[in-house]
Amino acid sequence: MAISNIQAEQAAAAAASAPAVAISFRLLLALYSVIPISLLIQFLDANYADAYLQQSLTSSPKHFILLLIIIGTPHIIASSMILFGNREYLQLYKFRIIGMTLAIIVVFGFGSLFLPYHLLFVLVAVWTIYHVLKQQHGIARGVCRLSGWQFNLQLWLSIAAGIFIYMGIFLKNSLLPEQLQLIGQISALFCAALVMSTLYCQRSVPTAFGKVFLWANAMLVLSSFYLYLQQYHILAILVPRLVHDSTAFIFYVSHDYNRHHRQPQNLIYRVARKLHLNSFIVLPLLSFALAVVLQQYGDHVVNWLGEVLFGVEIKRAITLGLLGYLALMHYYSEAFTWKGDSPYRQFIIFKK
Repeated sequence: MAISNIQAEQAAAAAASAPAVAISFRLLLALYSVIPISLLIQFLDANYADAYLQQSLTSSPKHFILLLIIIGTPHIIASSMILFGNREYLQLYKFRIIGMTLAIIVVFGFGSLFLPYHLLFVLVAVWTIYHVLKQQHGIARGVCRLSGWQFNLQLWLSIAAGIFIYMGIFLKNSLLPEQLQLIGQISALFCAALVMSTLYCQRSVPTAFGKVFLWANAMLVLSSFYLYLQQYHILAILVPRLVHDSTAFIFYVSHDYNRHHRQPQNLIYRVARKLHLNSFIVLPLLSFALAVVLQQYGDHVVNWLGEVLFGVEIKRAITLGLLGYLALMHYYSEAFTWKGDSPYRQFIIFKK
């Protein structure tokens, strides 16, 4: 009888600590609907609106700032809140965080004084594209069941094409026409190779659902390349970033809900509970609010304080300094914090 009671208590404790929200692969795949939507927008604008959207979207750098506020910065802040806002994670990864912080200071702090701008840009571009596409291919790997070399072939062809598309968009004003033409040609070669690779690899995917997921990842790059050629640069950036960032938020919110909804484990969720905020909205609400405040007002506040307190002008301390650091740390830490043996994963379960 005593043993039965103990077993019952253990079962109850396990049930209480088990994740309550499962991530649906169908939901993750549904996010790729941004691809046909973006292509339809481009088609309608080019054929029925005299390219009004194309001209307005590429007319001002403010649109890129707005893009960062909407889909770039919030998910980086959300990721940072999980890593730095939970004592157990911070304690576990503290030496990696310290090491990476020193590396960022050396390479992008002191290194910016000596290294060419284009070299630093390429480093960040490669890291960004790798981070975005590695996440999507990594999630799809369990569904597609590709072999190791097939997975790497798909991943690196996608990354190679993505890097040159990225360079063609963001360096278009600082490169010669011949250089931009070469970048476009190289992008086309990698995209063609990606199509052939996907056609070959799909034969190894055992389910129709997996085949759709395989092509969805290929279309992230192929649609961006098409939109880049049509000079819809914002849409070319938006397609992979919106899928990536939305996917990341699903993981972040699921993690935080499963970790905190029964018993808050940090100050943020203890305050949220007192305010009767649902655990589902805490992380998105805070991350988007902080993104708007930091992007729009952070630099002005720090610069004003620098002039008042020290009589010096401090430029872009938040948008380039703090948010740049968090972005690079995000790219680095996400490579190991979501692996199978990570404590993050005990709060993540999947369903089809």
